[in-house]
Amino acid sequence: MLNKHVILISAATVACALGIGFMMQPSADHQPRMQQAEAAQPQLPQDSALAQPVAIEKITLTSAKPQISASERAARAVPVAGCALQAEGKALPGALVQLQLSAPCRPGERITLHHQGMMVTETLDEDGALDLVIPALASTATFIVVPSSASDPAAALASAGRVVQVAVPDMASVDRVVLQWRGNSGFEIHAREFGAQYGEAGHVWHGADPAQGAGLLLQLGDPAQLVPHLAEIYSFRRDADREETKAAGNIEISIETEITEINCGREIAAQSLRMSDGRVQSRDLTLAVPDCSATGDFLVLNNLVENLKIASR
Repeated sequence: MLNKHVILISAATVACALGIGFMMQPSADHQPRMQQAEAAQPQLPQDSALAQPVAIEKITLTSAKPQISASERAARAVPVAGCALQAEGKALPGALVQLQLSAPCRPGERITLHHQGMMVTETLDEDGALDLVIPALASTATFIVVPSSASDPAAALASAGRVVQVAVPDMASVDRVVLQWRGNSGFEIHAREFGAQYGEAGHVWHGADPAQGAGLLLQLGDPAQLVPHLAEIYSFRRDADREETKAAGNIEISIETEITEINCGREIAAQSLRMSDGRVQSRDLTLAVPDCSATGDFLVLNNLVENLKIASR
């Protein structure tokens, strides 16, 4: 990943985009292959195993009912306390929001969080709780929490979901870029601040030391879930009280994905969200990944997200 030599090989097209530079970083054993990226909707992988018939043998039918004591019947008739999903949030410095969820009788439940076009899949812990820090995308940040217990999202929101609104007073002092996708596509954001090269101080990505750059990168979503919604968010805080954010210049943003045995030979999709003048702008991408002989190489897309321009203070 670090100290990479990148070769320009093609141009890509995204919805509402001015243009995308598309490059591949070859590994020692493979040559780059030209690909095209174009606007489309994400496609989920199909599992042929799910379509196979299931053989069922040795079924025993019985009319006997299990014996239930009076105390057990009484216990079943009483609603379980604390089953309703509770949610609350509070603003943190840096235009961040701490979101706390609690549903004691729903340990391990899958939930979906929606915020200004961003969607992520999370999981309640063994106590039915979740404590999450989320970068806000609006000065009045609205978060919609939808549990997986209802098949209809609208019905889930009306009956069991929650809406949380949090005022974010320092929203205007933050530049923010979101990359979101579904499944294990391997996307990642790389920000190179003020001329930094790969591996140097100022190169911010999820594998770098958080103290290496002035910006902050957070990952959201539970990759252990089946086909989850995942996101990476890069934020640069223009704060006069923080010496490390007083620099001026460009922050180069690139989107990369490693060719793996999971995504090789497939089409993968992502969406970028960029905060600009109080609005969220989005761009869609569908990328044809080379076949599995290129496993280990990296695809690099420039200009899917505009570079951040930081003025001097």
